[in-house]
Amino acid sequence: MVWGPLIAVYLFLAGAAAGAYLAESFISFKYPTDKKTRRWGRIIVPVLLGVGLLMLMIDAEAGFKNPLRFFGLVNNPASVMTIGVYIICMFMPISLVVAVLELFHKNVPRWLDIIGDIGAVCLAGYTGFLLGDSLGVPLWHNSILPALFLVSALTSGIAIVSLLGFLGDESEFEKMRALRPIHIVATILELILIALMLFIAVGKGAAGAASVEMILSGQYAVLFWLGLIGIGLVLPLALDVFTAGTANDHKAGALAVEASGHACVLVGGFLLRFIVVMAGVTMILF
Repeated sequence: MVWGPLIAVYLFLAGAAAGAYLAESFISFKYPTDKKTRRWGRIIVPVLLGVGLLMLMIDAEAGFKNPLRFFGLVNNPASVMTIGVYIICMFMPISLVVAVLELFHKNVPRWLDIIGDIGAVCLAGYTGFLLGDSLGVPLWHNSILPALFLVSALTSGIAIVSLLGFLGDESEFEKMRALRPIHIVATILELILIALMLFIAVGKGAAGAASVEMILSGQYAVLFWLGLIGIGLVLPLALDVFTAGTANDHKAGALAVEASGHACVLVGGFLLRFIVVMAGVTMILF
């Protein structure tokens, strides 16, 4: 199977959904009275995952064209994609139940939340294993990819939850700053993991080296350096540091700057997956 750009959308939305669930779990535990952000954060998780699954169905040329292919996945537990189906079949209903409980202002049982957290971690990591199962693509068959996508999912999830707080309630958005240390560490770790991924790919022969060259200095170089590294990672990291010491008399401006940084994180989260997918696909086609 040769995937196209829509698989990048799926990987991003599935990872962002998982990361948002984890970020909301942290915020709901630390600030149980912040109901608006928590409610919308819980509701958006199954929405993101549902749209992502639609992209996967279209890109895999199944669902609408050949729905029986999905039944075959369930009977092949040795397949990474099958394991992913199991994870989604566990996480999706949980996220829906949690969203409905929040929508009707009901308390979410702690045990259900914990199971959801486990499912979210598995889902975020699985998006990396899904590509890594492609033995013939050196850039994808990389031990770093699951960890990279997991960390990226967390930063994207934090960004989504923070933006929901910004749009919904200013006071609740300010409390999202409790996630700032996690975001800073995760962003630095993401930069390191990207470097390791490329370093490992270079050592996997001519095809791996060609993929890396394509990313660093070829057709995806602008998206990589300006989009992913510059706008998606370095700029939000710099904004985190800058707004950390902002005085209260510039509060409105500081909040807008912070929100802009979170939007940039989402751009970087998508571009990471798009570049990795398309650089791998391009090598297959050539």
